[in-house]
Amino acid sequence: MNRVRIAMRCLPIVAALAVPALASASPAIATRSDVFRESVRPAGQRRLEAAQTFARGDRVVTIVRWYRLGGKGGFTIVNPLPSGTAYQDSAREAQEVSVDGGRTWGQLDRLRIDGRDATAEDVTHVRWRIPASIAERGSGRIAYSAVVR
Repeated sequence: MNRVRIAMRCLPIVAALAVPALASASPAIATRSDVFRESVRPAGQRRLEAAQTFARGDRVVTIVRWYRLGGKGGFTIVNPLPSGTAYQDSAREAQEVSVDGGRTWGQLDRLRIDGRDATAEDVTHVRWRIPASIAERGSGRIAYSAVVR
């Protein structure tokens, strides 16, 4: 089986912060990403396994953990998908995706690219808006899946 190495451990996460009028009030956050390969057992049970290499067709699950280090208010987490993967789904319904490198955002079923409806294969970035009410908890996690092309 041809194995491909994808730089997926501790993926680069870009934390785009909503900047209020007072910069000192904006939240300071840290993020951490862990990537797992999903395997299916003979009995149909699904299992996540840490992996350094992935093969074409592998389903990978990325878990992004965020920690608010200070400040107030909500924030936005932006995650670029690694090249060589195709977006599948997010654990949160409120995620937005970009199909143009992060220039425009929306729900996948409402985006167009090159005159056609965008598909999961076109997704380049995923983002989640964390409202102040959730950010106040101090930490959280978001998961999304992709398939290795």
